[in-house]
Amino acid sequence: MSAVETKLAALGLTLPAVVPPLAAYQPAVQSGVYVYTAGQLPMVEGKLPVTGKVGAEVTPEEAKDLARTCALNALAAVKSVVGDLDRIARVVKVVGFVASASDFTGQPGVVNGASELLGEVLGDKGVHARSAVGVAVLPLDAPVEVEIQVELAQ
Repeated sequence: MSAVETKLAALGLTLPAVVPPLAAYQPAVQSGVYVYTAGQLPMVEGKLPVTGKVGAEVTPEEAKDLARTCALNALAAVKSVVGDLDRIARVVKVVGFVASASDFTGQPGVVNGASELLGEVLGDKGVHARSAVGVAVLPLDAPVEVEIQVELAQ
């Protein structure tokens, strides 16, 4: 078990199976020393635990937890390409999309769920640049979607 997976276990988390693509794409691809994930939905055992817009059907707190799940799914996608999460030198960028009610402006707080998980698991290697974007709708009516870009140690 990698040090990253040991840290996940200490947090009471396990790395899930890679979420199968919903369309014509790969969950993650490597280009040189970088791995780029596709947008990861907060799927748990093949299902969305909740659907709807943040600020309407979904609370910001629920959405923050869902963003954490998205980040966990993103780490699973990275592992599927590189085999060992200990190869991560740093998380370079996180992009979070939040399906938002028209008056909801708390997207950064929601995406903090992903950022905080990456920091807990990877320490300084998890510190990253980030965008948190409000959108009208996401695939399958998911409240949150997160993608990450990581640099690998050489």
